[in-house]
Amino acid sequence: MTILVTGATGNVGRNVVDLLVQAGTDVRATSRNPESLDLPAEVDVRRADLTDPKTFEQALQGVDKVFLYTQPSAIDGIMAAAKSAGVKHVVLLSSLAVAGRDADHWIARWHLAAEESIERSGLSWTFVRPGLFAANSLQWAQSIKAGAPVRLHYAHSYVSAIHERDIAEVSTCALLQDGHSGAKYHITGGDSITQGEQVALIGKAIGRDLAFDDITGDDVRVELRQRFKPRLQELIQSGVIEPTAAPEIIETRIRYYVEALEGPVEIDGTVEKVLGKPARTFAEWAVDHKADFTN
Repeated sequence: MTILVTGATGNVGRNVVDLLVQAGTDVRATSRNPESLDLPAEVDVRRADLTDPKTFEQALQGVDKVFLYTQPSAIDGIMAAAKSAGVKHVVLLSSLAVAGRDADHWIARWHLAAEESIERSGLSWTFVRPGLFAANSLQWAQSIKAGAPVRLHYAHSYVSAIHERDIAEVSTCALLQDGHSGAKYHITGGDSITQGEQVALIGKAIGRDLAFDDITGDDVRVELRQRFKPRLQELIQSGVIEPTAAPEIIETRIRYYVEALEGPVEIDGTVEKVLGKPARTFAEWAVDHKADFTN
C-alpha cells in the first residue's frame, strides 16, 4: 500500500510522514519545491502544487490513500485526478470551525468547501477536524527568547490547544486501519486552560518565570488588523471572502476571546476513542517543544 502525504513539511503532515514510515508503509510526499524537503530517505518525494491539479496526475499514480491538506481553490480537480488514479480513501485535515457556531466565518467556509468536494467525489473519506493548534503558541517564542513579556490577546480566555502529534496519530489511524470511512473526527486538546496558564507552563518547561501582558479591547483590534492584513488581502484576492467581510473577521475573533473568558471549554473525547489514550495536555506539548523557546 502506498500513501501520499500532502503538506508534508507542516506541523501535522511531517508527523504523519514519520508515523507512516515507522509503520513500514510506502510513503510518497509532495511539495512545490521537493528539493527543499528534509524527509526520511525512505520517502518518495514528488513535485506537485495543491493549486494546480495537473501536477498531481503523475504523483497519484499507484497511490492507494491520501492525506490531504486543505486548499479548496483546486480541490475538485485534485479529487478528479485521485479518482482517475484509483485512490481508495482520502483523509482530510479540516477544521473544527466547520462544526462551529459561525458557519460564515472564512475558516469554516474554507474547510467546508474542501469537505463538500471530497463528499461529491464518491471516494471514501475521513475528515479530521482539529480546533486550536498548540503549535500556534510558537508565535510567542521570539518574545520569550528575548526575555520580554508575551503579548496575549485576552490572556484569561480559555483554550483547548491540540498537540500536533495527536492530530497526526488520529489521521494515521484513519489511513492504516479500517472502520474510519465517513467519520468526522472533532479533535480537542487534553485540557482547557487560559492563555496565561499556557505561558506559565512554557516557563515551567524551560525553567524560567515568564511574564505576559493582557491586551484587550481596541488594542486587540489594532494588533489584529496589522497581523491579519496580508492574510485578509490574500483571501479577498482568491475570492474566499468579500472585502466588506474583513472587519467582521476581526470582530468575530474578539468575540471568541471574550466568550472564552467565561470558563473552560468542553474537552472532546475523540482522541481517546480513536487512539485508546487521552489527548496530550498543553504541559506535555510545552515539554516537547522547550527547545523552540530557548536560545
